[in-house]
Amino acid sequence: MLIEAEGLCRDYKVIRKNKPGFNWLTGFFVPKYEKRRAIHNINFRIGKGETIAYIGPNGSGKSTTIKILTGILAPTSGRVFVNGLMPYVKRKENAQHIGFVFGQRTQLWWDLPITDSFELLKEIYNIPDDIYKSNLNRLEELLDLRSFNKIPVRQLSLGQRMRAEIACAFLHDPDIVYLDEPTIGIDIVAKNKIRHFLREINQEKKVTIILTTHDIDDIEEVCRRLILIDQGSIIYDGEKKDFLKNYVTHRQIEVTFEEPVQEAIVIENCETFMDQNKVKLRFEKKSVSVNHLLKRLGQTGTIRDFTVSEDTLEDVLKNIYSKGL
Repeated sequence: MLIEAEGLCRDYKVIRKNKPGFNWLTGFFVPKYEKRRAIHNINFRIGKGETIAYIGPNGSGKSTTIKILTGILAPTSGRVFVNGLMPYVKRKENAQHIGFVFGQRTQLWWDLPITDSFELLKEIYNIPDDIYKSNLNRLEELLDLRSFNKIPVRQLSLGQRMRAEIACAFLHDPDIVYLDEPTIGIDIVAKNKIRHFLREINQEKKVTIILTTHDIDDIEEVCRRLILIDQGSIIYDGEKKDFLKNYVTHRQIEVTFEEPVQEAIVIENCETFMDQNKVKLRFEKKSVSVNHLLKRLGQTGTIRDFTVSEDTLEDVLKNIYSKGL
């Protein structure tokens, strides 16, 4: 296994808030601390070439886990091995074999063209000349960098900068790349280029990609496995297709009538949305059949057309975030 995490926990000390009054003043000069647990008993194994969506609500523990895997933080308890190394013990050795894109950290020099940043990374990672040229050509091709690789970084659009940041992460042939919201805030064309690149480079180089994102399309188009974390604990770890199979519990039927619907339609176990001659019903697959609904709706008016669809991954995740599994 490329990554093995066993029983990972991470605690933080935070200043205890005191109530207004004398105790508050005492706490200002002699603060008291309390322990908060960011992640609890995290266990997973990740192999070479996997594409993982490590997802959860804000504050769920995603960033803490990634910081431990990259060696930025040490766990309070538990163990983790990345390429056979404890990343927080062997930080330099671990850094040679990973790439990353974090929104708050850049590998690009602001006043220089991106080619200068690539040259600097070549020296930092001791990339041989032939491998550097080969990798750079491939990255420039897949991410379409040549049209702006001579322009200072400060003059690039957000989408152009993000594509250059991703090229930096893959330049030295890492075994693992961690991507934190790589498509946030950028236009659809740049998003598609990045997603296409990630699929191509994963197939070509067998690099393991761990993606944290709130963009459902990133997950749908790039990742095959989901690890879902909430309140510091993993609540699902498995194939994306199995997740959808097990947790897509609702369907929707949209019916178009020949004439506008005059009366409100109320059907047991269904949520109803109406708009002139269109009616949309959302219902549990186990509780209601499509045939039953069509028969019931046929009593309301003449049906011209209908479509049936299941909840999307986005619908499922919203429901889990609000209610839990």
